[in-house]
Amino acid sequence: MKSDERRKSIVNLLLSEKKPISGNELSDKYGVSRQIIVRDISILKTQGNDIFATNAGYMIRSSPFKERVFKVFHTTDQTEDELQTIVDLGGTIADVYVWHKAYGKMKATLNISSRSQIDQFIESVRSGKSVELMHITGGYHYHTVRAASEGILDKIESALNSKKYIAPKI
Repeated sequence: MKSDERRKSIVNLLLSEKKPISGNELSDKYGVSRQIIVRDISILKTQGNDIFATNAGYMIRSSPFKERVFKVFHTTDQTEDELQTIVDLGGTIADVYVWHKAYGKMKATLNISSRSQIDQFIESVRSGKSVELMHITGGYHYHTVRAASEGILDKIESALNSKKYIAPKI
C-alpha cells in the first residue's frame, strides 16, 4: 500500500472508530513501523485533519469528508464492479449494513478506498472465508460512502444508478 493510500485509510479508520486506536495497532494493521505512523499522523494533521492523541491512542474530532448512504441491490458477481465504481470516482466505502427483520441492523466496517483493498476484500469472499452481508437480505444492503465533496457523491450516485445498483424505491 502506498503512503497516500495508507494515510487515507488511517483517516477513515479513525472516523469509523468511537474509541482511540493506538500507534501500535495502526503499525500492526498497516505493516509499517510506529515511527512511520507518527509521521503519517503528523502529515495528516498538517493537511487539516483534526487528529489528536490520548493516552490510549489516536482519535479524530471531525470528518473532513461528506457522507451519503446508498441503498443498493446487485448480485455477488457485480460486487467488484460496484466497489470499483465508488473508489474510481473518489469515494471510500466506509461500511456495509443490512436491516434484518429479526436481528435489526447488522453492520461491518470496510474502509475500502483503493482497488488493492477491493482485491483483498473480493479474495476473502471468493476464498470462502466469509460471505457478503447482502446474502442475508436477498441482495439488498446499504453502504456509507465518504468523499471530499457532495459533487463527488453525486457522481457516485449517478454512476451506481446508471448501472442499476441503486435499489428501487418502494
